[in-house]
Amino acid sequence: QVQVVESGGGLVQPGGSLRLSCEVSEILLGYTAIGWFRRAPGKEREGLACITRRDGRTHDSKSAKGRFTISADDTKNTGNTVYLQMSDLRPEDTAVYYCATYASAIYDPCVFDSAMYDYWGQGTQVTVSS
Repeated sequence: QVQVVESGGGLVQPGGSLRLSCEVSEILLGYTAIGWFRRAPGKEREGLACITRRDGRTHDSKSAKGRFTISADDTKNTGNTVYLQMSDLRPEDTAVYYCATYASAIYDPCVFDSAMYDYWGQGTQVTVSS
């Protein structure tokens, strides 16, 4: 069973930064993508950023552009560690942040369609408050 584990959440003041980590327990067969999502209280789940592991190509949502950056830890040969660096955090960024992964039989840029993602983590809480 593939496991996805997020870490790095916490309480941060407005304007601060956090780096979330995502560990996927094993490499999926096919072309793997790993994505970050969030769900704020009373809102629907929102895709933030994703990365295609084959070539490191990333895709950012409008919410993420300019403040959030997804990256992969290539120092680990498993290729299963992905980060979400968040800066200039705002109270509206308060949410549970989830990492998820899927593998496709064909090579395509990663997407934010949550239905594509087969494995999800439990989420990590990020609270932005003074």
